[in-house]
Amino acid sequence: MRIIRGKYKGRHIPTPTNFKARPTTDFAKEGLFNILENVYIDFDASPTALDLFAGTGSIGLELASRGCGKVVSVEKDFKHWQFLARVQKELQAKEWLPLKGDAFKYLQTSKEHYDIIFADPPYALENLASIPDAALPLLKEGGLMILEHGVRDDFSNHPRFIEHRNYGSVNFSFFR
Repeated sequence: MRIIRGKYKGRHIPTPTNFKARPTTDFAKEGLFNILENVYIDFDASPTALDLFAGTGSIGLELASRGCGKVVSVEKDFKHWQFLARVQKELQAKEWLPLKGDAFKYLQTSKEHYDIIFADPPYALENLASIPDAALPLLKEGGLMILEHGVRDDFSNHPRFIEHRNYGSVNFSFFR
């Protein structure tokens, strides 16, 4: 995993080989952040972000690196969370908070609201289609939610859907 831009730019963080996570490809991550920076997000305003199903932490770290004032990364798998906590400590990334927990439970109980919500669930997750409705109540007015998903999923009929982008096998649906 590498950080593309920002204060942690150029950092290469080796992920354990036994990880079950499917990290967002560098190609897709670069495309996503180009869209975010040029169309949707003013990172100079120190937005807050929620990273659901954090996996390797690649997106959460990129958000923190680019100027988010606070990034909460929720990861259920204990070994993945341990890795995130170790990386957070090594980088001394005070703006990045890896939490061990279930993303759906977090969405039900959180009182915080975010400028950016990013969700990268397992593509075969049984209730993947419920994520926008579960997450959007935590989105601040004018905020942006991005859902990473496989090619078979289509969210274009969702009332808050605004755009779809794909980068190879990686698909992003955007919601406001």
